[in-house]
Amino acid sequence: MSNLFSKLQIGSLEIKNRIAMPPMCMYSATEGRASDFHIHHYAARAIGGTGLIIVEATGVVPEGRITDNCLGAYDDAQVEGLSHIARVIKCYGSAAAIQLGHAGRKCEATVPEIYAPSPILYDSIYKTPVQMTQGHIDVTVEAFKQAAARAAAAGFDMIEIHGAHGYLLASFLSPITNTRTDEYGGSYENRVRFLGRVIDAVKQSFHGPICVRISASDYIEGGNVPEDLAAMINIVKEKGIDILNVSSGGTTPARPSAYPGYQLTFAETIAKLTGLPVIAGGMLTSPVHMEEIITNKRADMVYVGRELLRNPNFPLHASTALNANMPWPRQYERAKP
Repeated sequence: MSNLFSKLQIGSLEIKNRIAMPPMCMYSATEGRASDFHIHHYAARAIGGTGLIIVEATGVVPEGRITDNCLGAYDDAQVEGLSHIARVIKCYGSAAAIQLGHAGRKCEATVPEIYAPSPILYDSIYKTPVQMTQGHIDVTVEAFKQAAARAAAAGFDMIEIHGAHGYLLASFLSPITNTRTDEYGGSYENRVRFLGRVIDAVKQSFHGPICVRISASDYIEGGNVPEDLAAMINIVKEKGIDILNVSSGGTTPARPSAYPGYQLTFAETIAKLTGLPVIAGGMLTSPVHMEEIITNKRADMVYVGRELLRNPNFPLHASTALNANMPWPRQYERAKP
């Protein structure tokens, strides 16, 4: 019996195996609305056997999109396209999640202003962000609440709150990007306050499980390390975090030394310190490696990004390699190895 292909219960949601597709921007939306490409792209990975599919970063406001061609959940007109995505994912047996986020100082969309906790440039490509006022923060919290309601209307099983990679919520968490002296800056309690308010708001509109994606390391002196993130998550986890998606980097242009599984120790540390289940990954391509991770309880799920872009049927092939006997779609039986 393969542990990689065992079921996992996250809150009220049962996931058929431990392989997750992480959110990866496809830059194929128009005015935040999903295109036909999105339908086929996500359907293919569901047909290929992925347990959990997390739809790409979806902006809760226009300036929350990473680019002009990213998905949005800030307008009721966007719900129809999102519902088509959720429907095809679930139709083929995968669990459907959506990542709701705000790009913050890393917004490349055509908008008048971009926002951050402090007016610190990411790099010369981006505008200088406007430091958020209490009013800006309140409006953004409400935007997350309304976007969560649209995700619920679209039929998603889970919401992932984007608190990673230097985007808005992540930039409040990091001392590198948050130099505020008010109730949203300084201490762990203050830096995680915005995320806590967003969790509360999302829970008001969405009654399924909540995932939070975090960057466990800023890869720069004076930045966050896994113990910092764990301490902040422990302050807000009782608000309703069901699982953490552990990534790293993105706060600054600093690049990690990447290799298969390079983020696993981060996930292990955060799981141990918070007691929460985790999704872990980072350049994973080997089914045997993934089986080892799940079998040795180093993570509860593994996320597979680039390999699923290269091969939508990766889970089916992994099942065959591990003798897990996951059924292939009847239409593909003749092609089964």
